[in-house]
Amino acid sequence: MFTNYQVIIPVVIAFFISAALGPVLIPILKKIKIGQVVRDDGPKTHLGKSGTPTMGGLLILGSILITSLIYVKDFPRIVPILFTILGFGLIGFLDDYIKVVLKRSLGLRAWQKMLGQIIVTGVLAYYLIYVLDTPLAMRIPFMSNTFLDFGVFNIPLLFLVVLGCVNGTNLTDGLDGLLGSITVLVATFLAVVSIGIEAGITPVVCAVVGALLGFLLFNVHPASVFMGDTGSLALGGFIAASAYVTQMQLFIPIVGLVYVIEVLSVMIQVGYFKISGGKRVFKMAPIHHHFELSGWKETKIVAIFSILTAVLCILGLIGLR
Repeated sequence: MFTNYQVIIPVVIAFFISAALGPVLIPILKKIKIGQVVRDDGPKTHLGKSGTPTMGGLLILGSILITSLIYVKDFPRIVPILFTILGFGLIGFLDDYIKVVLKRSLGLRAWQKMLGQIIVTGVLAYYLIYVLDTPLAMRIPFMSNTFLDFGVFNIPLLFLVVLGCVNGTNLTDGLDGLLGSITVLVATFLAVVSIGIEAGITPVVCAVVGALLGFLLFNVHPASVFMGDTGSLALGGFIAASAYVTQMQLFIPIVGLVYVIEVLSVMIQVGYFKISGGKRVFKMAPIHHHFELSGWKETKIVAIFSILTAVLCILGLIGLR
């Protein structure tokens, strides 16, 4: 039986921790000059954001960690999710730190970032299979209690799903409040699923909801802090790990369709650019920048993408029946 202790309290605790940390952390980030570097070839409206504190994902990570530590003894199934959040968050933190503090514009080298992501994903896979004994079969949407099992290909597929989620959330984080607004809806969907199937991960999922709501107080337009890779990679890890613990992998393309579209827009743009010898499909990728350059305001893009995600989350819940 689910109680306020498992559902409401984690949201409240994480929200207040995140909201309280903001006024403390943001001035520190400003003081040590951890500011966002805006590309000259991006939308001109973003040039005014240069210098805005980044690495605000520390607010999210801190809130989730503190809240989860209260519950981890009674809810051991949250361990792999918490590990994945912190693991990818650490990779993002190192990348942000190198780019912003050490002034190395490329951050971690591509192979270093990929190696770190593979290691974190490998540990997640080991924990799911050998510690939690979690089936890797996938619940099929709109087909009650029907699962799809790829057998020996389940593990390679796990790596593909996790790395895809992480890079999807990373690419989505480009407008004030965009990633936070979308992911708080996806996290709410996962919380409802966790409650409904009694997955044993409700406290950590609800903590993510609360942490993001608190973070959005400082991240909505005009943002006073950005989450950086510290937050965006961690959120991708959270979505993937939660989906695997609940066997909801096939629901990610539904409720997380915005992430998928963002990734596909980049792949299409890069691929067509190479094939056509310099031509572009979109004015700029990821696709949220295309809409910006088409005259849409940031707030309109965030609102429409969030409404779309809310509708898709409802569709996802219908697909559970």
